[in-house]
Amino acid sequence: MTRKILSSVLIVAMVFVLAACGSEQAEEESTAIPLTETESMEETTGEMKENGQELTQESDTNHSEENEEALVSESETDDLTQEEDTMKMKVQVGSSTFTATLENNEAVNALIEMMESGSITIRMSDYAGFEKVGALGTSLPASDSQTTTQAGDIVLYSSNQIVIFYGSNSWAYTRLGHIDDLTGWEDSLGSGDVEVTFSLD
Repeated sequence: MTRKILSSVLIVAMVFVLAACGSEQAEEESTAIPLTETESMEETTGEMKENGQELTQESDTNHSEENEEALVSESETDDLTQEEDTMKMKVQVGSSTFTATLENNEAVNALIEMMESGSITIRMSDYAGFEKVGALGTSLPASDSQTTTQAGDIVLYSSNQIVIFYGSNSWAYTRLGHIDDLTGWEDSLGSGDVEVTFSLD
């Protein structure tokens, strides 16, 4: 009888022990699953961040390239506009021909209109050892201002006279243009009267 009781107690004890082991194993498994899910979420979040950074870098690079292209295009457009706005004129003194860059004003516009109909030849006299002056034969719209001229300057004086300089002077003139290359300029003008022909380049 005693043996039967002990056997029953042992069986009950074993059942409890097995039940407890099963419960612990289930708890461990249930704990392990969330950890695995958490790690997976962290890995996914990290990948998303990396992808986001790569996309941001690519976007920044694309914007930078677009801005550079826009700046280059703007610069090229400005250069073309400046070239289109710059007008040239030929100035022939005797057998020598020079090129002058013209100003942008009403007097120059009127002079260009005259030269479009043909070249303009003026007999010019020396004055004061620094300039040649001659009558144009018509008046141009003047916008005189106090000016200190330099060799190579071409100006309008008193609305109807063209003055070209091989020296310097200060007076109220309307600027017309300037000789680009002064090589041989003073020698060509000489010390006496000269005939100067103005024409479009």
